[in-house]
Amino acid sequence: MTAAGYALLAAALILAAAVIVWSRLRLRRTMDRLDRMLDKAIGGQSLEEHFDESRLSALEAKLARYVTSNAVSVRALARQKNQISTLVSDISHQTRTPVADLLLYTQLLEEQPLDEQARACVQVLSAQAGKLQALIEALVKTSRLETGLLALHPQQGPIAPMMRRAADQYALQAAQKELALTVEPLDSEAVFDPKWTEEALCILLDNAVKYTPAGGRVTVGVRPYELFTAIQVRDTGPGIPEEEHAKIFGRFYRAQTAYCQEGVGIGLYLARQIMEGQGGYVKLESRLGRGSVFSLYLPRS
Repeated sequence: MTAAGYALLAAALILAAAVIVWSRLRLRRTMDRLDRMLDKAIGGQSLEEHFDESRLSALEAKLARYVTSNAVSVRALARQKNQISTLVSDISHQTRTPVADLLLYTQLLEEQPLDEQARACVQVLSAQAGKLQALIEALVKTSRLETGLLALHPQQGPIAPMMRRAADQYALQAAQKELALTVEPLDSEAVFDPKWTEEALCILLDNAVKYTPAGGRVTVGVRPYELFTAIQVRDTGPGIPEEEHAKIFGRFYRAQTAYCQEGVGIGLYLARQIMEGQGGYVKLESRLGRGSVFSLYLPRS
């Protein structure tokens, strides 16, 4: 190869190297600009530094519109949650006294000498007033959990005392129904809010005692895992069809086999909200005709 050929080759290599360096610098500038755009989007700041005819500038403008739209949606959602929370609180406040009066006067009527038909009517009235009171209380708790007005305070501690307190509340109801309600002793700890976790456990116990036929068994136990500790409520009830496992945790949903029992279909939804609020979750294992196992999974640390 002649000297002119070597010179031409060297020039071509230098040009290629320059193009590669320029391309890398341009790519780096583009990535830096995208990085700044994302940082501003996360921080809620204005995105568009300057506008030109490049595709990157068009992307920046499109991202800015998306962030603005998303911010508006978030604010609207927050307003709606606050409105719902205020509405539920107002309803709770306005209905608390009338419902208490209904319960009081039905109790007074039950103490009066009534004929059989009138006594039956009073019993139905009392049951419906109690159901209304339970529904209002559950709605208020759910609303406050969803909007963050009611905060959970998880802390490391033993599970056994909370389990015994919850089981004691249903001991009489289980005995009247001739159910064997047992708490398996097992020392274990988790990170949880004692008050609200007890309420979630009571929801599971209430369902288990309610739906288990007379002479059946309800067992409360603990199963430790690597990351979670599970509080399990086992029953020998009718079981839940597999196609309804996900649905029963929805608000106001009631299984097809539950219409003969009292309830409004908000308990399991509230239990799920309580568990999610402290980094846990609820799990169901059940087969139709073979009972159910509801588990509350609590973080171990």
